[in-house]
Amino acid sequence: MSDHSGSNHAENLQDAHTEQPSLAGRRVVVTGGTTGIGRAIAVLLASEGARVFICGRTPEHLDDALARIREVGEGDGINVDLANREDVARFFAAADDWLGGLDIAVINAAVPAEALADTPEDDLDYQIAVDFTSYLTTTRAALDRMGAGSDVVLIGSMSAVSRSGGSSVYVAAKAGIQGFAHALREELGDDDIKIGLIEPGFTGADFQYPDYPPEKQRELIGKAQMLRAEDIAAATHFMLTQPRRTAVSLMRVETRRDHP
Repeated sequence: MSDHSGSNHAENLQDAHTEQPSLAGRRVVVTGGTTGIGRAIAVLLASEGARVFICGRTPEHLDDALARIREVGEGDGINVDLANREDVARFFAAADDWLGGLDIAVINAAVPAEALADTPEDDLDYQIAVDFTSYLTTTRAALDRMGAGSDVVLIGSMSAVSRSGGSSVYVAAKAGIQGFAHALREELGDDDIKIGLIEPGFTGADFQYPDYPPEKQRELIGKAQMLRAEDIAAATHFMLTQPRRTAVSLMRVETRRDHP
């Protein structure tokens, strides 16, 4: 009969899992952290002991997100529009004051964008500013504050892979982020700053309104045809809790079944 005593059991577990660094006390910014995927990431990281500073455009969404974050941990944030360079600077200045440094940046803020021919010029400029340019400006601002042992997680989209018609502007932005993540990873590898890219599939959030109202989203999630924002948060948590020798560089999180 095998020996299942406590001491032997503990010895047998030594190779059952690799090292998992703690998130406790880590200083985190999450752009677009007031709704959807960003909010879910902020809540999960705060629940793991990270100190989280978020931003979003809408005051009521900020208030709601901070109330939830503070139920499980520590968090603060401000309202900004990251399409404006001045607001990027304002966000990071406020984060500096509250966090006192930076260990993790989750670059996530995005707005819907559709076909090029259907997009007015002013809307096109704004969509590119948020969905592409702000990824570069906020990542740059984060890196200016980071040292060895830091992490950047870029939240992209499976649109960069599927490249479906009807969303050419969004595809262009997310394909750009895909290439940016790859090149930046090579630039910073020797500095012990890890760059990860998560590409979510079809995910429930207010981002999907009005085409998919809440009741429709619940239906599709129940049918495994839509992801929950919390699924992407779990992927982010996994990426951030690997040993420093390990770079989980790309994660694609898809629905088990195709969505309609």
